[in-house]
Amino acid sequence: MTSFKTSESPFKADKTASGKCGVTLMNNQIGAVVAEVMDRQENVEITELPSMIRVDCVGRMDFVYADISEALGEEDDFYDAAEFEENMSTHYGKMVHMDDRTVMFGNLEEAAEFIGDMLPPTVS
Repeated sequence: MTSFKTSESPFKADKTASGKCGVTLMNNQIGAVVAEVMDRQENVEITELPSMIRVDCVGRMDFVYADISEALGEEDDFYDAAEFEENMSTHYGKMVHMDDRTVMFGNLEEAAEFIGDMLPPTVS
């Protein structure tokens, strides 16, 4: 009788924190430009696939609307949170929408500190 050895699966769970965050954008004219702008950030990795573009990062990344609008050849206020949401299909990490940008965090504690700094002081 022949004995078979089972190989270890490459698809196993890893529950340790990665410190990463990311979004999946549609691979269209706007998504390609957003990815190009985001690729300028040192900690960002872009992966182009046939129907989508992955934008992943270690730590924090900022989708600055004015920079993206300029790269699109549009007015400063063209690209906003609504445009971002329309072009994005999924995300992971903590996402904070602001008036001038969307910020993504791979570390929940950093996001909590950021949000805490934005909150008005409490009255005692």
